[in-house]
Amino acid sequence: MILLAVVIIAAVVLLVAGFEMFLVLGIPTLMIKEFFYGSLPDPVIAQKIVGGINHTTLLAIPFFILAAELMGAGQIAGRLTGLVKAMLGHTHGGMGYTTIGGSMAFGSVSGSAPATVAAMARMVYPEMRAVGFSDRFSLGLIVASAETALLIPPSITFIIYAWMTGTSVTRLFVGGLAVGVVLGLAFAVLVAIEARRSGIKGGERSTWRQRLVALRAAGWALGMPLIILGGIYSGIFTPTEAAAVSVVYAIFVEMVVYRELDFRKLFAITERAAISTAIIFVLLAMGGLLSYFITLARVPDSIILLLEAVHAGPVIFLLVVNLTFFVAGMFIDPNSALLILVPPLYPVAMAFGIDPVHFGMIVTLNISIGMITPPFGLDIFVASSTLSKPVTTIVSGLMPFILANLVVLAIITYVPDISTFLPRLVMG
Repeated sequence: MILLAVVIIAAVVLLVAGFEMFLVLGIPTLMIKEFFYGSLPDPVIAQKIVGGINHTTLLAIPFFILAAELMGAGQIAGRLTGLVKAMLGHTHGGMGYTTIGGSMAFGSVSGSAPATVAAMARMVYPEMRAVGFSDRFSLGLIVASAETALLIPPSITFIIYAWMTGTSVTRLFVGGLAVGVVLGLAFAVLVAIEARRSGIKGGERSTWRQRLVALRAAGWALGMPLIILGGIYSGIFTPTEAAAVSVVYAIFVEMVVYRELDFRKLFAITERAAISTAIIFVLLAMGGLLSYFITLARVPDSIILLLEAVHAGPVIFLLVVNLTFFVAGMFIDPNSALLILVPPLYPVAMAFGIDPVHFGMIVTLNISIGMITPPFGLDIFVASSTLSKPVTTIVSGLMPFILANLVVLAIITYVPDISTFLPRLVMG
């Protein structure tokens, strides 16, 4: 436990001092090596850093990031959202439901919440304001709905969690469908309440002919989720193979079918995706090294002994997990929270008999909440930059959605069948 205290104190000091996150993770880890494991040969450190990210599961990450960038810059995202609008736009508060459904559709082919915020904000914010939603509610809904991208497969967070714990990525993807739908329904309730309170009417009902036109226009765009999810669940593709196919498909659709992108734009998009990938993999490398030392120091065993000493069971343990992630999400980025907290907590969860898929849903939903929680929620700043809106306005609009998240988190935490029913049904 002394080692864990050293890591936490050093990380907090570095974070407050403004160091980059890879240093916030890396420097405490090297301090552990020097002060507690000085006899450990230096080449072991290099081996753990390189070996930690030398995993085939992680190959899916750069592909899904590139696919998200391609869709955000092209027409796939817009056509998926247009289809959702044609189906739901006539209902009271229909643009709110369109925002939720569009975010879930985009998330189903990108796996990235920031990419979903950036893509959806430009498309739906003007229309939400036009139909009568307030500025605060519109911004809050756009930012919160993007969370579903981390739960609706393919989720980059699921891929990282699977790499860290050895859990089946496919089982996580299947379980995430149910949790993502529950979260989307919770947001839909808030939209219904706001629409009734503000007297917001629905748009003109689309005729079935118009809906068929929207469906035809989105035909190639719908191929993305069908290829990714259908290929994975049918066993045709592994998640990594599906990620690679999604990039090839996105390039073909945007460059050949829609003719939205040329080679110059493709180069710029690839460059952005490469930078995002490099940032994530540097964090993963540092996190893998930290995980090695946490395991070496038997930190999970110390946590189990402490919980046993105070007679804490699974209920109290999961409450502590949620509180820990909630506080961490306020101050550090999601991937860093995942890399710091999962190594000591996952073995404890297994000791309590908690299903690894269920624990993965709890962790990922916590990560999602952290992305919209002030003062440092990443998606808040993405929305602020995209729409040139003050952070304070976005934060005030997020408050009811954060409360809805906490209610859903409590339900997911203590009703494990929501997370595990579909994986059992689909995969046995």
